[in-house]
Amino acid sequence: MIYTTLLNIAIFQGIVLGLVILRSSLFNSNSNKYLAYLLFTLSILLLNYVFELEEVYTLYPFLHFIDNVEWALLLPAFLFLYIVNRIDDTVKSKQKIYLCFIPFAYSAVLNITNDLDRVAGIYTIPEPGIVIIQMLSLIHLFFVFIFIPFLLIYSYFMIRHLKDSEEKKWVVTLLTLFSSLLFFWLITWLVGIFLQYDISSTMRIVAISATFIIHWTAYIGIYKYKLANNKDAIYTFLNKDLAISCSNSQIIENNSPEEYRESISVDNHYFQKLDLLCKEDHIYTDCTLNREKIAEKLGISAGYVSQIVNTVTGDNFANYINQHRVEAVKEMISNSEYEKYNLLTMGLESGFTSKTTFYKAFKKATGQTPNEYRNSNK
Repeated sequence: MIYTTLLNIAIFQGIVLGLVILRSSLFNSNSNKYLAYLLFTLSILLLNYVFELEEVYTLYPFLHFIDNVEWALLLPAFLFLYIVNRIDDTVKSKQKIYLCFIPFAYSAVLNITNDLDRVAGIYTIPEPGIVIIQMLSLIHLFFVFIFIPFLLIYSYFMIRHLKDSEEKKWVVTLLTLFSSLLFFWLITWLVGIFLQYDISSTMRIVAISATFIIHWTAYIGIYKYKLANNKDAIYTFLNKDLAISCSNSQIIENNSPEEYRESISVDNHYFQKLDLLCKEDHIYTDCTLNREKIAEKLGISAGYVSQIVNTVTGDNFANYINQHRVEAVKEMISNSEYEKYNLLTMGLESGFTSKTTFYKAFKKATGQTPNEYRNSNK
C-alpha cells in the first residue's frame, strides 16, 4: 500500500511538473518542452506498473493496448531532443531528429497489430502471420537493446556543444540518472527474457528509482533554478505570488520586481530599449554580443532577455540580432559610400563572425544570397 502510494505521488508530481513546464512562460522553451514530454512518458511507465501491481489489466484487459506499447523507447529520444535543442542551431540542424521516433513507432504498430487479435479480437492472425510477427519481434528486441544505449551515448557526445559550464553539469547529471535507470531496466529485462528469472523485486527497485528521478528533477529544476535563468521570478513562483493563466499562459504577479509585472508585448519597456540600442547604438556590430551583455545593459536577467525576444518576435535571440545585422548589410549595399567594400567585409563590420554565418543568416532573412541581393539592387 505504501509502495503504490509513493508511485502514485511520483506519477502525479511528474504530470504536474510537466504541465508547469509547458504552461508557464518561466520555463517554456523548445528544449524544456521535451523535458516535459520526458516526465509524462516516465509517469506513463510508472502508471502502467501500478496498474500491473493492482491487477487492473485483469479487470480491464483492453488497457493492454497501453501497456504493450514500449514507452521506454521514448525516454532516450526525448532526452536527446532536450539536449539538442539547448545547443547551437548549426549543430542542431545537422541532426535527423525524426529518426529518434522510428523505434517507438515500429514497436507501437507491431504491438497494436498483435493486440487487435489477442486483446480486442477484431481479427485472427493466421499461423504464417504469427511467424512473421515473431520475426518482427526480434527486430523489436534489436531496437530496444541497440537503439537505447546508442542514443544515450550519442547524447553524451552532444553535450560537448553546450557552452555554459553550469548548464553542462545539470544536463550531464540528468542524462546520467536517466541512463542509469534505462540500463538497469534493460539488464533486468534481458535477464527476465533469456534466463527466465523472476524480476518482480528488481522491477520494484527500478520503479522506486524512477520516482526518485521525478522528485530530483522537480527539486533541482525548480528549486535550484536549472530550468529557467530568472531566479527572482522563480522565487515568487515558489512563494505563490504568481498565477498561471491557462487561457494565455501569461504570468500574473502581485509582489515581484518591476520587470516581471510589465506585460511582454511589442510595447514592453525593455524590448523598446533593446530595439533602440540596436537601431541607434548599433550594438549588434559587436561580434561578441550575447544575452548576458544585453541583460547587463538593460538591468534584467539573461533569461528574461530571451523571454522578451521570443515572445515579441517569435524568434530566438541570435536570429533577432542577426536580423539587425542583415539590415545593416542591406543598407551598406544600397549606399554608394560602400561601393568598394566586398560583401564579406560588410558582413564582418555588421557583427557577423564568419562568411558561413553571414551568408546563412542573409539567405534566411531575404531568400537571396548577398551576391544575388546586390545584383538585383544595382
